[in-house]
Amino acid sequence: MDEEQDDTLPSWRQRPKPVGYEIGYKLVGDTLEIDRTRRVDSVRLSAVEQVRFLYAPGNISSKGYKTQLRLSDGRTVTFGNLSWRSLTDLDRDDARYHRFVTALAAAIARANPRARFVAGRPKPLWLGLAVVGALSMLMLAVFTLRAFQQGATNAGLLGILLIAASFWQVWPLVNLNRPRELATGEVPDTLVPGRAG
Repeated sequence: MDEEQDDTLPSWRQRPKPVGYEIGYKLVGDTLEIDRTRRVDSVRLSAVEQVRFLYAPGNISSKGYKTQLRLSDGRTVTFGNLSWRSLTDLDRDDARYHRFVTALAAAIARANPRARFVAGRPKPLWLGLAVVGALSMLMLAVFTLRAFQQGATNAGLLGILLIAASFWQVWPLVNLNRPRELATGEVPDTLVPGRAG
């Protein structure tokens, strides 16, 4: 991620993919500078229409969170708390991530008081995930019950194990990504880890 910088501007660095460049984000006045190594883009904070906070676990980590900015021209800027060090190793600096996102949210609220702050997935996507998750759990429960009824204890025990593992994976996706409106500038601790104290 990022060593402490000499300047005091809020910043964040992330390598979002195992192979690729590190991307730097820095608040400079009323703009967000995005340094992609080959080019630097500037996003006016007054152009941010919506800030969305998400729980977004990755392939090898269940502790992934993302912040997504939707701009007035339809573009989005998305960054997360996880940064790849190699093909199999992730780095987390939740405290620094939280400080940057909090500073960014406050700056956006000042630059555009009409910006919407939301948490979780859009309602149709969330409902779809909740329904599919519930149906999957129901199917596993029926399989497990039938296995025990037919005397297949090993299959029944496997079903219990699958139910537990599925619940462990699906429940945070459904619970943390529940769609909700936030106050302007609000940063939810459940979706932006690392608050000090």
